[in-house]
Amino acid sequence: MSGMDRDLAINVTGLNKYFGPKHVVCDLSLQVKHGEIFGFLGPNGSGKTTSIRLLCGLLKPDSGSGTCLGYDIIRETSSIKREVGYMTQRFSLWEDLTISENLEFIARMYGMKDRRPLIDQALEKLGLTSRRDQLAGALSGGWKQRLSLAACMLHKPKLLLLDEPTAGVDPKARRDFWEEIHQLAADGITVLVSTHYMDEAERCHRLAYLAYGHLLVSGTSQEVVDSQALAGYEVTGPDLAQYARTLHGLPGVDQITAFGTTLHVVGRHAAELERTAASKRAEGPHEWKQIRPGLEDIFIGLMETAKDNYT
Repeated sequence: MSGMDRDLAINVTGLNKYFGPKHVVCDLSLQVKHGEIFGFLGPNGSGKTTSIRLLCGLLKPDSGSGTCLGYDIIRETSSIKREVGYMTQRFSLWEDLTISENLEFIARMYGMKDRRPLIDQALEKLGLTSRRDQLAGALSGGWKQRLSLAACMLHKPKLLLLDEPTAGVDPKARRDFWEEIHQLAADGITVLVSTHYMDEAERCHRLAYLAYGHLLVSGTSQEVVDSQALAGYEVTGPDLAQYARTLHGLPGVDQITAFGTTLHVVGRHAAELERTAASKRAEGPHEWKQIRPGLEDIFIGLMETAKDNYT
């Protein structure tokens, strides 16, 4: 095994998956380092969850090859599964059991010995000790999230899969959750996470944007922004909804998005967009301020240009 291979938790090439006539994942090749938080973004139905499952041997590809945690993703899936913790989007534990009973059941499923101290440790680490006898179904979204994380970390996995883990959770709980995820990554655990939140995407070490089965772009947040080479302006002024309608189709204008009390006007041809901005600025009364497009601008643009694989 080369030095590069030892650095990689996941190394796959040419993964394809069909569900009937639909090509859900198309020729996916990806590398993820140990201790890296790797984010997957894209519209609903883009293949994020399927891709994550293929990467770690939870779903068999129709073609392609690779390794996860040093194991072959086709021939050694049982070995991979023992070292993976999977947190689904929906709360998947037993709501009529208490917190401690849920963790006890999970520990028994994994055949873990000396379960009691491990359960106590998990409860203590995630601040659940005082709630151990509370029914899981009575927990708020944030506390259910903590319980789910405790359950999937109980067997001390090396790889953590998070499928839109903070959907429906308040901002404070989201922030606390991500602090815990970064601590796990600092301890050497590799994390794959799908999300729709741009602030969460920016907290990942690297990102991949998927649309209808295809990997469109990957890299750090900065690399993703730089790769698209977009120009952008922030527009302020009266009656922005009406003003936006007048901008559609002008030279250099590829997308117009409302951001609070401003418009983001973005395009791929900087010179054309600059001429349009100068012309509209001269007309008044709207102000045009040049900005650097961010992740959300990038992903809106990618979503608009992606081709649906149902068609």
